[in-house]
Amino acid sequence: MLDLVAKVREDHPRMGGKKLYYLLQEQFMTQGIKLGRDALFDLLAANNLLIRRRKRKAITTFSRHKFRKYTNLIKNLTPLRPNQVWVADITYWFTEAGCLYISLLTDAYSHRIMGFAVAETLATVHCRCALEMALRQISKRAGRHLIHHSDRGIQYCSQEYLAPLAAWHVQVSMTENSDPLENPVAERINGILKQEYLSHQPVRSLDEAQQHLERAVFLYNYKRPHLSCNYQSPDEAHRSWGPLERRRKNYYKPPGGDEPKVSNFRTTTETVNADPDYH
Repeated sequence: MLDLVAKVREDHPRMGGKKLYYLLQEQFMTQGIKLGRDALFDLLAANNLLIRRRKRKAITTFSRHKFRKYTNLIKNLTPLRPNQVWVADITYWFTEAGCLYISLLTDAYSHRIMGFAVAETLATVHCRCALEMALRQISKRAGRHLIHHSDRGIQYCSQEYLAPLAAWHVQVSMTENSDPLENPVAERINGILKQEYLSHQPVRSLDEAQQHLERAVFLYNYKRPHLSCNYQSPDEAHRSWGPLERRRKNYYKPPGGDEPKVSNFRTTTETVNADPDYH
């Protein structure tokens, strides 16, 4: 049993118990193993194999600038097709080579990473590289029906970044404040990449970081079952159309609030995990 877990975690070293259980069910049946999800969690816990979420923060957004800030166009919007809404964000990555910055463009419907870049600075050019990677995958006709959503960081408000969006006729949407509920998909993907694929990697140079990021995006897009996409990989979900059944729920506790807030996309009535630090 533990050998099966170890084999999956060769490629997905920080994959949580729910997705492990989903991926291993077929092998359980083939080998005549009868094991429920709770029993698998107990087995992982007994062998110190549950994954503890890592918490460390760096500032990546500077929004006190002179550039125009756009309206939030995706309030209460649930995407029903790929390339309807893309969400953009920058996240930090602490490595042996220092603090690096990852720029990501993600499809809000399929959760497929469309564009990415890693750099040693927060310069706009790196965000634009991720954007141009994503735009190369669609036609300008498709761009007319696409919304690009981001925070109000100076990179996303600059003309250097907005020019390609204008060329593809993409609508621009931005958050109104720093509430993670205004960009929940981007926040979630940041955490998955770092916690499950990148945080444990020894990185001594920018070239090594690029290699690790490329592999992480490949595994995430094509191999990892996604609870927000009914256990499909993001690439599989990107070929779908219409509502996707959601198997998980993001809860964010607002500062000073008693009740958890729920993200805008694909609401369900799932309960909060008893211990959010482990999965």
